[in-house]
Amino acid sequence: MERSFKKEVGQLRLGAGEQFQGEGILAVTKALLQSGVSYIGGYQGSPVSHLLDVMVDASDLLDELGVHLETPTNEAAAAAMLGASINYPMRGAVTWKSTVGTNVASDALSNLASAGVKGGAMIIIGEDYGEGASIIQERSHAFAMKSSILLLDPRPDLRTIVRTVEKGFELSETSNLPVMLELRIRACHVFGQFECKDNVAPAISRRQVLENPDFDYDRICLPPATYLQEKQKIERRLPAAVRFIADNQLNEVIPGTVEEIGIITQGGLTSTVLRALASLGLIDDSGAPRIPIYVMNATYPLVPDEINNFCAGKSAVLMVEEGNPDYLEQAVNVALRQADLQTKVHGKDVLPMAGEYTAEVMLRGLEKFLSTSMPGSNALAPARERIEAIDTLKARAAELLGAPVPPRPPSFCTGCPERPVFSAMKIVEKDLGPTHVSADIGCHTFSTLPPFNIGNTVMGYGLGLASSTGVAPSFGKRVISIMGDGGFWHNGLASGVASHAFNRDDGVLVIFKNGYTSATGWQSVPSSTTDRTGEPSGMSIQKALRGLGVRWIKTIHTYDVAKMVKGLRDAMTTKAQGLKVIVADGECQLARQRRIRPQIQAKLKKGDRVVRTRYGVDDEVCTGDHSCIRLSGCPSLTIKPNPDPLRTDPVAHVNNGCVGCGLCGEVSHAAVLCPSFYRAEIVQNPNAWDRWLDGIRRAVIGFLGGRRGEAVRT
Repeated sequence: MERSFKKEVGQLRLGAGEQFQGEGILAVTKALLQSGVSYIGGYQGSPVSHLLDVMVDASDLLDELGVHLETPTNEAAAAAMLGASINYPMRGAVTWKSTVGTNVASDALSNLASAGVKGGAMIIIGEDYGEGASIIQERSHAFAMKSSILLLDPRPDLRTIVRTVEKGFELSETSNLPVMLELRIRACHVFGQFECKDNVAPAISRRQVLENPDFDYDRICLPPATYLQEKQKIERRLPAAVRFIADNQLNEVIPGTVEEIGIITQGGLTSTVLRALASLGLIDDSGAPRIPIYVMNATYPLVPDEINNFCAGKSAVLMVEEGNPDYLEQAVNVALRQADLQTKVHGKDVLPMAGEYTAEVMLRGLEKFLSTSMPGSNALAPARERIEAIDTLKARAAELLGAPVPPRPPSFCTGCPERPVFSAMKIVEKDLGPTHVSADIGCHTFSTLPPFNIGNTVMGYGLGLASSTGVAPSFGKRVISIMGDGGFWHNGLASGVASHAFNRDDGVLVIFKNGYTSATGWQSVPSSTTDRTGEPSGMSIQKALRGLGVRWIKTIHTYDVAKMVKGLRDAMTTKAQGLKVIVADGECQLARQRRIRPQIQAKLKKGDRVVRTRYGVDDEVCTGDHSCIRLSGCPSLTIKPNPDPLRTDPVAHVNNGCVGCGLCGEVSHAAVLCPSFYRAEIVQNPNAWDRWLDGIRRAVIGFLGGRRGEAVRT
């Protein structure tokens, strides 16, 4: 989950000469305000979702400056906001997650890049790539090249990031092209400091309004204007961008003492390169690398003259480019050959074609590069020693473990309201047999992993229902589609429900209504109880469904497994044609815990009575069957040694992580598993009635316990 920045937003008010200290994403926010943006928007999504969270927390400051903040329901709507910068000298910024968000926004972005902008337009991309990514493994680079959108990839240093944001707006206005600023997860959370400037109130805003509309047919994306727009990209806009990048030295050269070789790197990978060089002893006491480095803080368009000047006189360079294809390596080769420079370019021949460039990966790649380009280098010995040490540690770890560590797939959070629905689906599957399930992006995608293994396809956010339409007519029974409430409003309402109704398709849709876009930090959605300002939203999933003609709608509390089983069975077997929708209603448990904890603490502090619910397993009754675990998968439901010395099977056990959702007991009841689960109420600050009742219970239990002891002795 994303962290909160409520305490830190005060730093956004720092003025000229004051020192900012904090995380990268907060520094980006400060840079936006220092750049005089008129409007900000975007869609939630790690790793930059909290850019919007910061803005919401800083709403008072935005109001003072006249900056408009919008939280659209998807990336396409966010990208369309940038249309304000086409006709007017207004600076705007939007944000979303990497390629998946860019794919959704592609229509608006293509039109924006073709028409061109007057005011600076910046898209802040969360470049979520590599082993820690939660998305498909693609890069934003191809889209930037395809649409002639400028791409900035700043080195993860707060001073560089802030300067890149500020210069990025100038670059956009000079070239009349939109700019993408890509930030990796670590760049978003890197700590540092920089000297602030004053925030700038935008020249055009809610406080300084426009008087007259501007119409220019050359900015409309229709022929023949589009022919001129494409011509301007090639002849004026991109050359202007190249000149600006060079004149303002957006790219950097870090000099070194070894002149015969060099390293060219994406800005965002600079720290990893420097760390690997330090491991090889190729960093001097002042922190300067011995091998010179050309840092591409702007990765599209490239500046051929800078590349040629850096490579001139070198026998070989290493192009450090994370991900596939090798766009930059190809472009560097073209620039050198056109300049008739024969410098050898290494890249994917010594570094992996795909995957995240971690410190170890970089270390091995540098060792291969040095072996190829400088076989007699003094750096090879420490490089090989370091790699051998890593391999030795890995081998020793494998020896100590004796076997590979079992895979631990990610799972639903403790008490997640979505888990009971999949428990119910497994129970229904036993009666009706398995069916195709079109899954969706969101927390509920964890259903595709053990213990549920439910979900045959995942095609995109809000596309669960749309992705079922091809397979459904050819399947022997109704198929089930999954959709979250975030996905419903993002894309599912139009592309799924409306299309399904229009085509008179027959199917079952389960919508998880947990109240938030939970996976990215509990941001509000249109059907949340309140919007981001705390006011009632007034929107309802059920009303929207009825408005599109859906008649078969059931709203079922997610934790009631028995009712969910009945609802799913009815939806799968009813003779009624058309779309059958089950709205699985249950608040995200982590969000609920965050909401009620302060309330509970306040009650305890006042001495008020507080009751907490906990569940447990009776050791003497549990048979060790563990069906409860297979049908629940709750992290707080585990096993422990059997206390009975005559029984060897471990018994089920509920640990202290239990939040009292009751799923374990509900599953046991609905599946008729066993009676070993019990429900207990923990009373804090008990009243007189609680104490009297406790005394009676203790007396009865003691009496019955004594009678049992007498019977055993007899």
